[in-house]
Amino acid sequence: MKVCEDCGEQRSDLAAFCPKCGKASESQMTLIEHLGELRKRLVIAVISVVLTTCGSYFFVDEMMVFVTAQAGKLYFMSPAEGFFSYLKLAVFAGVMLSLPVIIWQAWSFAAPALTFKEKRWALIMVPGSVCLFFTGVVFAYFLIWPLVMKYFLGFGSENLMPMLSLGKYLSFLFSFVLPFGVVFNLPLLLLMLAKMGIIDADFLARYRKPMIVAAFVIGAILTPPDVFSQVMLAIPIILLYEASILVMRILVRK
Repeated sequence: MKVCEDCGEQRSDLAAFCPKCGKASESQMTLIEHLGELRKRLVIAVISVVLTTCGSYFFVDEMMVFVTAQAGKLYFMSPAEGFFSYLKLAVFAGVMLSLPVIIWQAWSFAAPALTFKEKRWALIMVPGSVCLFFTGVVFAYFLIWPLVMKYFLGFGSENLMPMLSLGKYLSFLFSFVLPFGVVFNLPLLLLMLAKMGIIDADFLARYRKPMIVAAFVIGAILTPPDVFSQVMLAIPIILLYEASILVMRILVRK
């Protein structure tokens, strides 16, 4: 019999997990076995992306009409740009559709090393993170992206007509909406740190002003190099930060 280092529960030498806390036995898998398990998870994730990408390509015309609705007429500047733009959109859709599978594979690889309490938190945090990511992307595309396109296309005039390249338009779109998905996970991250006792609502309130500055710095780093996109990302960061303080005061008790 062995004793679990985390909770002191006795378990069989052959047991992979502690029956009380769920902690995995470090001696159960060698380094080669860990690498084999990692390769297995990566292969499943890649296959998922490939399959969803292929499936998305059947609907790529409809998706292209949807994502280019704000731009009007677009052009491709080289013979292959049209094909690679459609392929880029299909891959993007495939990765988005495969995100739950990718997260699940990452969870399955890490789960044996987690305690029961850590697993319980992860089962809440992981689905919540995926939902918040998609919420951020949808928010950016439907509410912020039309304002961005209206602003930039507003520089056109009778003598200055915009001629947008399809490939560059998609690159600009993806680089704009994806950071919103990441940023929308800010409340979840702060709540997790609060539950761990690292921070609290008063701590966040004290650092409100530095966070406002940091929000604009993050906006400058994550968005395309223009002030308007920077501000459009910084504002949600600030609002989410304030919402985190409010939620933390309600849910996290000292």
